[in-house]
Amino acid sequence: MDIKPQTSKIKNRVGVIDVIAHDAKTNEVVLVMNEPNEWGSSDEQLLVLQERFNAYVSFLLDGEMAADHPEHAGKPARIELRCAHMPDTRSLELLALIHEQLAFQEIKLEVVVRDEQPNDEIRMTNVEGMTNDQ
Repeated sequence: MDIKPQTSKIKNRVGVIDVIAHDAKTNEVVLVMNEPNEWGSSDEQLLVLQERFNAYVSFLLDGEMAADHPEHAGKPARIELRCAHMPDTRSLELLALIHEQLAFQEIKLEVVVRDEQPNDEIRMTNVEGMTNDQ
């Protein structure tokens, strides 16, 4: 699954699902959340991040995804946070908490940090472990 990073010109993107895709390798429906901005760990930025995750989870669990995309109904889900920059410590702590809560709903979380090189990225499936995909 190769998704090019996209940025939205919408300032308030809380209710916006950036990309909905199907990963044929894992048979998962993937909701991509793009974060093109630097991580400043301000309370406002962390609150917006939490609200965006809430919107993504609601889309999955409240039946909107199944209604809008019946071809993906019943498939396991993954939320992929695609970042232009490595999250800072406070953001990683919040992402770890979100990861734990999503696991209760059987939703995976993957954080992908795009490097400056076109095919270089860091993937975090949990905050403790990182792998480089090159």
